Amino acid sequence: MSTVKHVARVAKGSSAFRRIARAGFVVLGLIHVIIGSIAISIAAGASGDADQDGAMEQIRQNPVGGLLLVFVAAGLIALAVWQIASAFLAADPAETKKWGQRVKLFGIALAYLVVAGMALIYAVGGNADSETASKTLSAILLSAPGGVALLVVVGLSVVGVGVGFVVGGFTRGFEKLLDLPSGVARGGIVTLGVIGYFGKGVAVAVTGVLFVVAAVTQDPEKGAGLDAALHSLLELPLGGLVLGVVGAGFAVYGVFCIARARFARM
Repeated sequence: MSTVKHVARVAKGSSAFRRIARAGFVVLGLIHVIIGSIAISIAAGASGDADQDGAMEQIRQNPVGGLLLVFVAAGLIALAVWQIASAFLAADPAETKKWGQRVKLFGIALAYLVVAGMALIYAVGGNADSETASKTLSAILLSAPGGVALLVVVGLSVVGVGVGFVVGGFTRGFEKLLDLPSGVARGGIVTLGVIGYFGKGVAVAVTGVLFVVAAVTQDPEKGAGLDAALHSLLELPLGGLVLGVVGAGFAVYGVFCIARARFARM
């Protein structure tokens, strides 16, 4: 463990690596802005996939899309490595809290690596259907012993992450992650964070709800991921408006991530 911690300290102490990891926040922000924009267009009556698949396809349509996707993957991998290094260096007097923080950081890193893998697949001309992957995961869990309960736990865990984003937005807990400037710029970044965390949180929470619905109905087709979650908002009263607001919030979270690239404590 001491060797791993030493490597983690070396990685976090490298200014060059920090710059690459900061670029990862820009990449993350870009993906959220694209997904949010697609969601807004769907709210206005267009079609599309408001998830990572849709974002990757949009990037690939650029004349240098393949190269851009490689940069997307590189930035996300660097950001994932940064999270892993932070996990190994996590310190807290309470052992439970320390390991809780580590699990959280490892989970974030895994999410970044999954999206980075998708970017590489799209960069070489392939396709990665996250909706199918979500349905397959639901089907595998449902077929396991105690699968219904297990899928409910997964769904509630995802809902909890979404609620955490919403709460973090209203309490402005994200401020501790940043070295904020003073004056008007500080207020602008905080506003982006509040709105963005709310939009992201709602989208993630609804995704978790669909996993719970899939468990209760024992229908893995219900647990179809982010795009299905955002499309499901259209079924609500004033659904187009609701989806448009959530999509805008999702895009604002992306702008916040881009700002975080400059002001993140790293």
